[in-house]
Amino acid sequence: MRFRHRDGSVVHLGYSATVLPATDLDELIKWLEGCAGVARAELGVPKLGIGLWLVSPLADRLANSPVALRRLQRALTRHKLEVVSLNGVAHSAFVDKIVGSKVYCPDWTDTERLRYTVDLVDILAELLPPDAEYGSISTLPLAWREPWSKQRDAATRVAFDRLEFHLDRTERRTGRRIRIAVEPEPGCVLEMVGQAAGWLSTYVSPDAGRSRIGLGLDTCHLAVQFEEPGPAFETLWRAGVDVVKAQLSVAPQLVDPSDGLGRQVLAELSDPKYLRQVREWCGPGVDDVDLAYQLSGHACWRMHAHIAAHEPPPAPLTATTAVLDECLNRLVGGGHPLTHHLESETYTWTRQPRTRAQLAKRIVGELEWIRDRLTGLGLQEILD
Repeated sequence: MRFRHRDGSVVHLGYSATVLPATDLDELIKWLEGCAGVARAELGVPKLGIGLWLVSPLADRLANSPVALRRLQRALTRHKLEVVSLNGVAHSAFVDKIVGSKVYCPDWTDTERLRYTVDLVDILAELLPPDAEYGSISTLPLAWREPWSKQRDAATRVAFDRLEFHLDRTERRTGRRIRIAVEPEPGCVLEMVGQAAGWLSTYVSPDAGRSRIGLGLDTCHLAVQFEEPGPAFETLWRAGVDVVKAQLSVAPQLVDPSDGLGRQVLAELSDPKYLRQVREWCGPGVDDVDLAYQLSGHACWRMHAHIAAHEPPPAPLTATTAVLDECLNRLVGGGHPLTHHLESETYTWTRQPRTRAQLAKRIVGELEWIRDRLTGLGLQEILD
């Protein structure tokens, strides 16, 4: 989906395919046909943006096999889908019953993380529509917070320097500008916008909005950390750090953690396979909701689970919709957009869809909700 901002530029809205990841090309193409293509048709839009997540073996194949890449391009064209962004946070399709912090491995101290990201850069340079100003790739906020050291930070700087060199070479070779969006996340080395702004200030471009490495703003993560959008955007502005991409969803919150039923509903909301970090207002946090008994319970809790904005969470939970609304206003409600890439990243549903068609309806509902917000901010949907 594309929107015309009042300054004349195009803002892309897509849906993150992390909601139904594919481990091989056949599975990916089936997903495009049975879910993404269906959602596009129901939305009645000429093109639907899809933020693909490609596990490492699939990324390696697509980056090194022109035949495989052309097959994917034909499938995208056939179903009227476009790719301006990739999700490069999770490297692997984990089969473990409990993944925990392993979802952040390999991290940026491991050369495999750089190799995987370079593959994604090469793929996106080929998939990017010719009229798109740039392509974006989300990546993890360096690593899980432990272990971390000056030596590991230095190794990460070296990897990012090599990545920046590859981005420059790719642009010179293809004419396509690919940008990296480092995404702060609870529990990681960079979990707050201020931390990320400080680390990313090295890569600031003198030409605003043109840095190759910037911030990926996740509205769920921002809300979980109880970060206020106003100060967060002010911090980015002062540091000169660009918002390369914004991922849109809301987090569940329990206003009264003394409510035993509320605690139970919160714990049952998301998949225990992955970390469900919980933060307490003006207090500490824990790495999973199963450890929330360690918190005081005297103030509001928010949990890392990307829930739908268009569906209220089960009572007594509420959602951080106000944070998402304020972020959208600051991102695209002004005289110039702070980013041209918006992506819905909802993958926690109160009633899990059992079929691709059911999932497509949920995707449609979420994108329609965001579309209404964008047009309410003065953006015009492009329907030709």
